[in-house]
Amino acid sequence: MITTEQVRLADYTTLRLGGPAERFVDAGSEDELIAAVRAADAETEPVLVLGGGSNLVVADEGFPGLVVLAGERGARFARDGDGDAVDVTVAAGHDWDEFVQGCLAEGLSGVECLSGIPGRAGATPIQNVNAYGQDVADTISRVRVYDRLSDQVVQIAAADCAFGYRTSMFKRQAASAGRGGALNAAAATGRFVILAVTFRLPSSSLSAPVRYGELSRVLGVSEGDRVPAIAAREAVLELRRGKGMVLSQADPDTRSAGSFFTNPVVSAAEYEELVARLAAGNGRNSLGPGAGGPGSSGAVPGPAVPHWPAADGEVKLSAAWLIEQAGFSKGWQLPGDPGGARISTKHALALTNPGHASTASLIRLAREIKAGVLARFGVVLANEPVLVGVEL
Repeated sequence: MITTEQVRLADYTTLRLGGPAERFVDAGSEDELIAAVRAADAETEPVLVLGGGSNLVVADEGFPGLVVLAGERGARFARDGDGDAVDVTVAAGHDWDEFVQGCLAEGLSGVECLSGIPGRAGATPIQNVNAYGQDVADTISRVRVYDRLSDQVVQIAAADCAFGYRTSMFKRQAASAGRGGALNAAAATGRFVILAVTFRLPSSSLSAPVRYGELSRVLGVSEGDRVPAIAAREAVLELRRGKGMVLSQADPDTRSAGSFFTNPVVSAAEYEELVARLAAGNGRNSLGPGAGGPGSSGAVPGPAVPHWPAADGEVKLSAAWLIEQAGFSKGWQLPGDPGGARISTKHALALTNPGHASTASLIRLAREIKAGVLARFGVVLANEPVLVGVEL
């Protein structure tokens, strides 16, 4: 392996932001990836394992340690004797959308609604990537990892991954010691380094049952219906392009980390309190203007708060709705920050780099939005991408 110094990480993130890596290695195989991480851990050097950089925000100061690019690609298909399902093992460094295309070409379904998501396959179990009614947790059977604490390669069954909404045990677990304080690799890479992911996919040309209202409307079917998997993929790509969520050099709105905030999940009591507080204002927001946002004191819908049932009787809210109703419209950016980060012109959940922004600008914008939503609605937004060297 060749180690390079002071490599600009902006070239490896979809936001096109981030300062230099102190040291950088492109690991083209599983063995090289493990060797690089093991050597850095032995020296208590911070380690950041990098995939497609699509869910990552790196400080302008960069990363004071070793960045290892997971470069191994490839997928193996193992069919059962009866042919009803196929185990597909994909290397962590394989492009995710290429993997989805490959599965459809093999006559497999179960990941078609995850089309167009940028990044690499190894990142999908960490975030429990989901979109348009599908989670990777629906089809993952096991994950092959390098355990940095035990210095062993192990297989972890899906049932032991503790998958939840946009999370997993991989996201929660932190690696041990290392220098760097807030920049410690524990916050970015964690105890387990993903090496490969195995999916168990139905052998079918039909999609999984459509479980997302927006997608069912585009397809012209009822929720629960099945359609040709390729038709579901095309519809998902159409929807994602309309939101600036499919990478395109011609579209600056795609220079983002996808959805910057997760949809908040609150208790049923907290939801009822939110509705009551809005209703008490006779359809007007009684919580005051956003902290620095446009802060319009105009009408805010009362009880009609978009929401969906979540696990254990909780309620999922729309982060995009909260952001827009707090006065942060599509295309908005901080006053006095021309050329800085802005909200996508297509989707309120994406924070974008129009071309010459900085990570500091992006974080200032995110803090303003988070504070504004909290001030208006009493709801705390949580960031979706991994933050390296910065925090909200």
